Amino acid sequence: MRYLRLGPGDRLPVLGQGTWHMGERGRDRKAEVEALRLGLDLGLSLIDTAEMYGDGGAEEVVGEAIAGRRDETFLVSKVLPHNASLRGTIAACERSLRRLGTDRLDLYLLHWRGGHPLTETLEALDRLRTDGKIRHFGVSNFDRDDLRETWRTPCGEHVVTDQVLYNLTRRGPEFDLLPWCRERGVPVMAYSPIEQGRLLRDRVLAEVAERHGVTPAQLAIAWVLHQPGVCAIPKAATREHVEQNAAALEVTLTPEDLSALDTRFPPPSRPEPLEML
Repeated sequence: MRYLRLGPGDRLPVLGQGTWHMGERGRDRKAEVEALRLGLDLGLSLIDTAEMYGDGGAEEVVGEAIAGRRDETFLVSKVLPHNASLRGTIAACERSLRRLGTDRLDLYLLHWRGGHPLTETLEALDRLRTDGKIRHFGVSNFDRDDLRETWRTPCGEHVVTDQVLYNLTRRGPEFDLLPWCRERGVPVMAYSPIEQGRLLRDRVLAEVAERHGVTPAQLAIAWVLHQPGVCAIPKAATREHVEQNAAALEVTLTPEDLSALDTRFPPPSRPEPLEML
């Protein structure tokens, strides 16, 4: 496994396991738990979840999957904006900890900006860090201007990451957000690296993948992992997909591959609004 530096003295795995849409159907729970456990077996120790996913159901699935294996797991969850007041953030974190069956999170994120003052949210996150309930905190779906404001806010200097939508079809962050983060040593977490499966139908992506003997999904993930300072958190709810995701770490893209992908999916030439799913 490769790692990115995360704040002082810690590191973030470059490839993890996403859980969006897990915990929504009881009949899928066994397979979801097994998939996450297999991911841990394969070294995918980063598991990303949120109180929003399945209305807490995804956190419960993760809690079952990591039972007895907490020390192997880099655990990430998120607070919803409408819960992100000073008291609400702390209460939301405590609910997440109960669902996850743990006493701490490795990383806790504000899911996106909402109506509560950023100063309140950051103060709450810093209190949780000081109290040992979280080790690090960060943000999600923040553009460069949001991050600039955050870093000027009390406690904002402790924000260690930004999780955003980033893949071959959503390259807007490359114009200003990624350079800003790289200059400051802030890793970016890329969610939906295969665009919820829509990328898999692309002919050029399939051709490049075929040259490497891998699937289009593996190639799309490998492209994200090729970007400096970026980690990927694809969802995999089946054993087969987990194995394929883990194998994406072994794909090395050539200059010819990158050129073909840039032609098909051009990088941004001007600032673009940050997209969300």
